[in-house]
Amino acid sequence: MEVSKTHENRWIILGIMSLSLVIVMLNNVTLNVALPEMSKDLQANNSDLQWIVDSYALIFGGMLLVMGALGDRFGRKRALQLGLVLLGLASAAAAFYADSSNDVIMARATMGFGAALVMPATLSIVIVVFPREERGKAIGIWTMMAGIGAPIGLLVGGWAVENYDWQMVFLINIPIILLALSLGLIFVPNSKDSKKTPLDPVGAILSIAALGTILYAIIEAPSLGWTSSEMILISGLGIILTYMFVKWERKAEYPMLPIGFFKFNGFSLGLIAIMLASFVMFSFMFTQMLHFQLVRGHTALEAAVRFLPLPLGLMPAAANSDRLSAKFGSNNVISMGLVLMTAAMAIFTTVEIDSEYIRLACIFLLLGFGMGLTLAPATTVVMDSIPSDKAGVGSATNDASREVGGALGIAIGGSVLNEYYQRNMEVPVGLELGNIPLESFPAAMQIGAELIEGGNILGLTLIENAQHAFMEGMIASATVMGVMAIAAAILVKLYMPSKIITNLIEEE
Repeated sequence: MEVSKTHENRWIILGIMSLSLVIVMLNNVTLNVALPEMSKDLQANNSDLQWIVDSYALIFGGMLLVMGALGDRFGRKRALQLGLVLLGLASAAAAFYADSSNDVIMARATMGFGAALVMPATLSIVIVVFPREERGKAIGIWTMMAGIGAPIGLLVGGWAVENYDWQMVFLINIPIILLALSLGLIFVPNSKDSKKTPLDPVGAILSIAALGTILYAIIEAPSLGWTSSEMILISGLGIILTYMFVKWERKAEYPMLPIGFFKFNGFSLGLIAIMLASFVMFSFMFTQMLHFQLVRGHTALEAAVRFLPLPLGLMPAAANSDRLSAKFGSNNVISMGLVLMTAAMAIFTTVEIDSEYIRLACIFLLLGFGMGLTLAPATTVVMDSIPSDKAGVGSATNDASREVGGALGIAIGGSVLNEYYQRNMEVPVGLELGNIPLESFPAAMQIGAELIEGGNILGLTLIENAQHAFMEGMIASATVMGVMAIAAAILVKLYMPSKIITNLIEEE
């Protein structure tokens, strides 16, 4: 009777999972636009602001595999509900009680923990309640919601800060979370590993340590320096911990993540496609938020509105990717999506400071279309490659590849941008700045504005030089993104199977 009810309500359940997923994705980026106001209100320095953002990503990414495994073992609905409660309580605490940067960092870390419970549960529940013939369509819609969450987050954050204050960025979570919780209690069935597979505590500890260290290294690389001794030490530790995790999982009687899954091209190449597509998307969004605000002079909300062509392209592509995959093969659809993303980056290299927004809108639309054709079928391939009893772990692996790809994109894309900015930045002849640093683009823009206010017309030249140098950095960053996307397209086209016939392990 429960199974029948589950399938009767599967589209309602998908809506609830989509709503829960959007909450997680919103919190990945929403706070970014509130940082300037928070720095003034909380007297937060740059390090504080970085950890206000990164504490969420670090805990979220590091805990994903373990939370997915716990959902499989003890119930995915329980994991989902507990995660939403943690997100809601931490949001309320930050909005009503936080009066220091440390308070906000703690709240964001708790939210990351809750998000690590929610995100794997949403996809694994979708997998369980949908029959195989409808799964591709359902995953396409799930992916669509994951993809549009970040642009919507920028829009919501910009609106909240412009019309209210930074606390509204947290408050806006609460009614959405209450709605998702209420609907989940009514409609979502509880599912878990029917085999009651014993837990893998050693694997869990090693996965948290390995993923957490890798994400920490990626996050800190731009500030520490990619070749610094600290970076080499942290990266080396991450590699050692990953090796220990893989070695343990190979010999464990009940591994949390069976390493054998990675021998299958559908599973491993699906994860690579997801990671590199996320690399491009988050790196491009990061650079364009700076572009719209600091080069083109838009407010946070005006900048966020200009991202809307991206979800407008992503939504129809993701929602219809299952039919295209059935007709042309998953590998061909995914590789075509990556080629479209490459084309978007290639077109961006022609953008100049005075280029009309319509060209940027077309780039965002093309990028969104490519994202939809890549992420949705790649997620379907990954999830079809594993048994449903491991749906939570499979979903967490999918989510971890997305998180690592996004973190890498921001770190590498930002580092390339900064490197080329510094190479091309020229101080106007006759302008004496002494020891005032111009390493960062925002600093150069601020100094230029102060010079203009003081009556020094060289401030205008400084701003123009900084803008041109920044454009060179963005073009270099887009070139790196394009190379990543086309490399992934070739790998997927050549080595990914066109169809996944059945699970790797037969379900009992």
